[in-house]
Amino acid sequence: MMIRPDQGEFTCKRKMQTTHRKRRTDRHRVVEIVAWAASNGDRSENADYKEGKRRLREIDRRLRFLINRLSHAEVVDPADQAQRDRVFFGATVTYANERDEEVTVTIVGVDEADMGAGTISIGSPVALALLRAKCGDEVTVRTPRGPEVLEVVGIRYPGRLGADSAT
Repeated sequence: MMIRPDQGEFTCKRKMQTTHRKRRTDRHRVVEIVAWAASNGDRSENADYKEGKRRLREIDRRLRFLINRLSHAEVVDPADQAQRDRVFFGATVTYANERDEEVTVTIVGVDEADMGAGTISIGSPVALALLRAKCGDEVTVRTPRGPEVLEVVGIRYPGRLGADSAT
């Protein structure tokens, strides 16, 4: 399962764990430090107090971001993709570049992208060029070296019960 448009199920779980940890642990620890620093007297010259308040603002900002991101997440299972002959979110695509190298990537959310693991963000230039392409289609990607033509060699979606469905 994946979450559209920017996260997958694993990322969503990781964000929930981070949110929980920040709420329960990090924030409480910083609140204690701020309370201790405030008890020391003059807050205008108290570095511990100022740093603690700054850290609290960072934690609160990150919490708001994570909560907002999770509240707008939509879980999408790529195995449910009806048009398996075209490239969409969650597809594993094999393409050949102009140097005749075959590259296999899986199109995932922004927070999950890791080229070392063979996953690219749905917002990346390569993914945007590949979207809606069929096997045998040639697409053009703008790269720092100039336009590059990629040919779609294969499209695969995860199948139900762990079996892959290839095109």
